Amino acid sequence: MQDDRRQVNYVNTLSQTDWDIIAAIIPEGAQVLDLGCGDCALLGELVARKHVRGRGVDIDGSRLAGGMALGLPVYQGDLDEGLADFADKAYDYVILNQTLQVVKNPQIVIREMMRIGRFGIVGFPNFGYWALRAGIFFGGRAPKSPALPFEWYNTPNIRVLTIRDFRAFCREENLRIVAEYDLIMNKWRRHLPARLCANLLAHIGLFVVTRNGDRVV
Repeated sequence: MQDDRRQVNYVNTLSQTDWDIIAAIIPEGAQVLDLGCGDCALLGELVARKHVRGRGVDIDGSRLAGGMALGLPVYQGDLDEGLADFADKAYDYVILNQTLQVVKNPQIVIREMMRIGRFGIVGFPNFGYWALRAGIFFGGRAPKSPALPFEWYNTPNIRVLTIRDFRAFCREENLRIVAEYDLIMNKWRRHLPARLCANLLAHIGLFVVTRNGDRVV
């Protein structure tokens, strides 16, 4: 297996949002499926900026009305039940951004997205962020951060994972990390090595993955 250090890139700045990074990753005119798309705001931006041919999937039909208003094709479905209606390798990129932590069966969801797409883009809040750890240790309270602004009683998040957890998951699932983008504040990036400290300092982890053996372009 190729050394992960040759596969990982870092964008360590909160001056770029996860949407900015996703838009930079996806090439012009690509076929894109956005899982957990909500009102299709991200997909609509990709259509406008990169002229992608996209489709959105969400369990909440009322939110999909936003995508339909934009003229985007949408599909109402539960990601936890699989995506049998979508053919193998039907899309260039399948996006799962800020959704992994809210699904009941993340392993099934990721396996399905990698069946459907050549590349997967997975973004999630990093529960290993130092302020979350400190909040529990020193404050004895449920953790909150800019990427996790919810109270314990109204959070949609049912999965707790860190950047290191996801790297290990990729190894177990035979997924190759093509690129990793960790959103870290600039003042920390100037003084600390990104790879060693991403799990501690990053608010959000964003990964581009593909199946081992698939051609990376």
